[in-house]
Amino acid sequence: MISRIDLRGDALPTGGALRDLLPRAEFDVEAALEKVRPICEAVHHRGDAALIEFAERFDGVTLDQVRVPASALTRALEELDPAVRAGLEESIRRARIVHREQRRTTHTTQVVPGGTVTEKWVPVERVGLYAPGGRSVYPSSVVMNAVPAQEAGVGSIALASPPQKEFGGLPHPTILAACALLGVDEVYAVGGAQAVAMFAYGTETCAPANMVTGPGNIWVAAAKRYFTGRIGIDTEAGPTEIAVLADATADPAHVAADLISQAEHDPLAAAVLVTDSVGLADAVERELEPQIAATKHVEDRILPALRGRQSAIVLVDGLDEGLRVVDAYGAEHLEIQTADAAAVAERVRNAGAVFVGPWSPVSLGDYCAGSNHVLPTGGCACHSSGLSVQSFLRGIHIVDYTRDALAEVAHHVVTLAEAEDLPAHGAAVKARFGWKVPR
Repeated sequence: MISRIDLRGDALPTGGALRDLLPRAEFDVEAALEKVRPICEAVHHRGDAALIEFAERFDGVTLDQVRVPASALTRALEELDPAVRAGLEESIRRARIVHREQRRTTHTTQVVPGGTVTEKWVPVERVGLYAPGGRSVYPSSVVMNAVPAQEAGVGSIALASPPQKEFGGLPHPTILAACALLGVDEVYAVGGAQAVAMFAYGTETCAPANMVTGPGNIWVAAAKRYFTGRIGIDTEAGPTEIAVLADATADPAHVAADLISQAEHDPLAAAVLVTDSVGLADAVERELEPQIAATKHVEDRILPALRGRQSAIVLVDGLDEGLRVVDAYGAEHLEIQTADAAAVAERVRNAGAVFVGPWSPVSLGDYCAGSNHVLPTGGCACHSSGLSVQSFLRGIHIVDYTRDALAEVAHHVVTLAEAEDLPAHGAAVKARFGWKVPR
């Protein structure tokens, strides 16, 4: 059902050597890059016509236009299941509470009398959000992308999601309803790499964006890489992953359920248990079979994910070793199911998000914890963060010095400029003092 990696007994290696021992899905963005290049350039040169052509080729739908009419958004919200609407409204409410607290304020520092540096935070002007629509529909991704952008003060927000044949070429109605609840009224029935290209280049219908965020498949990730430098991106999202650090106090039924919950996303999804308890490992394996038998998406997602090279039970000698392993792994989602889980969570350095104890499953974070579920994957948590208000803000330094404040430091500026063989830099200061720098 799931493989084991035994790291007990010998001293754990460090750095890359330890990372190489851990399971990871194959996700070759570089190989996909060449395949998305002609798609992106077709959108560049042919605009909406290329988008309509790709909708027919990749999604099997014939579109007259890619912009979703406002009436479709209104209708989707009116027809939304009341229970789903209530869940989305609560998800939005909690996400706003958390993300509103992330807002940055302008701060001025007096470096010397008469010399200040102010850092002000300015939102990007326009953002393109992407909501996947392949194996599953993700209105929660609409919430997780739109809320921090709105709380950051982004003035123009557009969203793209793949057209669905069964819904007349529109994105899934639950996606549209989520947009309506959030007040996002610029929506496009465009999926894959062509959606990223639409936001990067702009078309007759869609103005170009400064930034694109949101999870997607390998083609979306490759398109983000293709446009890096032209637009800002959140991350090249790879297959989703969960790591659970657990000891003998963990409930094996909980651990098994959480591994399965992540595996149902995708056959490349990673489910990793790190434990110092062979008894727990055995119990979790026994729990997997009956729980899998009671759910869906078994043959096409869950079993391939759990049996794949990206999933494993990793045995370690103790909690300290377990922490080293999960830090080396850098999971998108990390659950801590140990004694004194809060204290253990404080010691974690690398994770997209940490879920503490038996009552904080990843599923809570996916929907209603208030946290953001757009998180770094593929070990990128060692250097990157999840989506937040900060993702949509730019810090700008404003330097304001008086004559006296510049005079006080002018000789240092000139000296350093000459040390770097940039005499014109020094001359720009000398010119302000009649070419004779005060000391």
